[in-house]
Amino acid sequence: MPVKKHQYILTMIFVTEKINRNPKLIPNMSITFSFSPSNCIHYGPFHPVLSDHYQYPYLYQIAPKETRLPFAIVSLMLHFNWTWVGLVISDDDQGIQFLSDFREKIQGNELCLAFVNVIPLNMDLYNTRAEKCYKQIVTSLENVVVIYGEINSTLEVSFRRWAYLGIHRIWVTTSQWDVITNTGRPFIFYSFHGAFTFSNHHHEIPNFKRIIQTMNISQYPIVISVMRLEWMYFNCLHIESKCRTQSNCSTNISLEWYATQQFNIAMNDENYNLYNAVYAWAYAHRELYYDQVDGQPLRQQPQENCPKFYHTLKNMQFINPIGDLVTINEKTKCDADYDISHISKFPQGLGIKVKIGQFSSYGSLGQQLYISEEAIEWATGSRKIPSSVCSETCRLGFRKFQQEGKAACCFECSPCPENEISNETDMDQCVKCPMNQYANIEKNHCLQKTVMVLDFEDILGMVLACLALCFFALTALVLGVFVKHQDTPIVKANNRTNSYILLISLKFCFLCPLLFIGHPNTAKCILQQITFAVLFTVAVSTVLAKTIIVVLAFRATALGKMMRGLLVSGASNFIIPLCTLIQLVLCGIWMGTSPPFVDTDEHSEHGHIIILCNKGSETAFYCVLGYLGSLVVGSFTVAFLARNLPDEFNEAKFLTFSMLVFCSVWVTFLPVYHSTKGKAMMIVEVFSILASSAGLLGCIFFPKCYIILLRPNKNILKRIKKKTFRPTN
Repeated sequence: MPVKKHQYILTMIFVTEKINRNPKLIPNMSITFSFSPSNCIHYGPFHPVLSDHYQYPYLYQIAPKETRLPFAIVSLMLHFNWTWVGLVISDDDQGIQFLSDFREKIQGNELCLAFVNVIPLNMDLYNTRAEKCYKQIVTSLENVVVIYGEINSTLEVSFRRWAYLGIHRIWVTTSQWDVITNTGRPFIFYSFHGAFTFSNHHHEIPNFKRIIQTMNISQYPIVISVMRLEWMYFNCLHIESKCRTQSNCSTNISLEWYATQQFNIAMNDENYNLYNAVYAWAYAHRELYYDQVDGQPLRQQPQENCPKFYHTLKNMQFINPIGDLVTINEKTKCDADYDISHISKFPQGLGIKVKIGQFSSYGSLGQQLYISEEAIEWATGSRKIPSSVCSETCRLGFRKFQQEGKAACCFECSPCPENEISNETDMDQCVKCPMNQYANIEKNHCLQKTVMVLDFEDILGMVLACLALCFFALTALVLGVFVKHQDTPIVKANNRTNSYILLISLKFCFLCPLLFIGHPNTAKCILQQITFAVLFTVAVSTVLAKTIIVVLAFRATALGKMMRGLLVSGASNFIIPLCTLIQLVLCGIWMGTSPPFVDTDEHSEHGHIIILCNKGSETAFYCVLGYLGSLVVGSFTVAFLARNLPDEFNEAKFLTFSMLVFCSVWVTFLPVYHSTKGKAMMIVEVFSILASSAGLLGCIFFPKCYIILLRPNKNILKRIKKKTFRPTN
């Protein structure tokens, strides 16, 4: 006889004896029962189809609604990080409905089904699919399998076959699977971390174990002693509270100690429903018995008034002897609360069932599931339950990368992009740091950026400022030498006025980099570009004027009266203001349309915000630079053509070389400037200003200073004439 039926019989014996011992419940009556294997009373979970009273007029469902069971299981999965689970159901209405509800609950919770095994009810059909179902569960990588369906079915056959073939999983199921046996041992225990079962929450029945153990077996025609031995396995439903009173309670206590403890034998859901069904019958009879007409009890026996009895039973609602509310009317029936238990197997074949938590269908969101960590540790020896995932958790600094064609739970982990972080595990997308922050090396936290400028206190800023001041002083020294020796032939021969203009403009050119150093503001940004453009235009146009004067001086006779007139009239002196005026017009257009402004650069240097001057219109900047370049090319061309003119103090060669240096600096500047960002752009521009200015100063004036200071014997008019008008043989 199946153990399940043993439980029914023991429960019926227990409840009928308890009712018969209470004369106030059904006065002048006692109840008996008979067991017929071919015509059982049916027990199982609540089924919506059976609520049709037109089709089933005399069927009453004792079990509470189980509409919250899928959500309760999903809550447990989320608690233990079981994102990748298998599902095995029976191919019937309840199984298909559970599958539909379960899929609905896992959506949006990042949970996935590794497989779904739908076990056919027909044995022949099952035999054709058994091998496929077995391979499916063996080859999948999940650690957890959810089971839903009736025992004593093909689903139970599958389990027994899987047990024989050695499949070990964490099973999650309902309490009716607690006592499935395999050669006398509980099958469900064959698992590397036991099983988790959900049972309807109810109070414990007092004295249940004692009554069964002390039952007078001689008055019953069935072998109760065998039933009693087969059903008795240890139960620790309140082990947590009991351990508080036991000084030697720990997770590794021997089984002999358990055997000495008086743990209650808990009823599963079906037996508890049977317990309530008998009491419902008794309370219905009691209500009819005490139904009064004119204050007198009815004399008619309840069983003789069947329609009224069934009507009474249909609307029955009562508090059973252990304090639970029992409702027969399906319209007022509530969703069940669930006790969550863990079942472990020991080598001797004994199993221990420990209540580890509870799920409340009517608790507040997020507070419906309660799991006792102490009870888990007591039951399993550890508070850590193995996870069941398709892919390992993406740690901080990584994001999930979905694999095409695979379930949402199967993914790869890729590092966050530059300046993005993930500060939680399993993030779908990394979060970009705010503009004033940057990602740390691990990419799990945003750090505040440091504000940077090319400051005088920086080593590089200090070096550039010192260079600028040194060249300024050197230029002033050269100007002083020229002023002191202004009446010497070499100073006069190279247009003394233009030399002074060029030296003064170079002095300010060397001071120009100081505008690029320090904390910028709008005025500073505008002055940077205007000062640079105008001063260099004056310097280059002065070189152009000096070159033209040299050409006109040596070719005045050959070029005729027009050229001599230009030389005498001083037309070359208008070159400087004219060229400068054109540059001023270009700068005015620039400032009027899109002037420079203070800007920030958050991307050029990691961890820093650079405050710098934005040039505004890039087009205007390159127009100004292009105009300056055209003057340089013109000066270089004219100087190159006049390089071989005879004269002791002819500076055409030096002007040519100075323009060559100037061109080289700024041609190199353009690609380097475009390839740098942030503070480096300012450094490149400052260095180009200093290098090109130093090139003009060194190439044009150092040879003259050499003659003035170190070779004064060459700086005499007589030597010039002698060399210039050397007689020919």
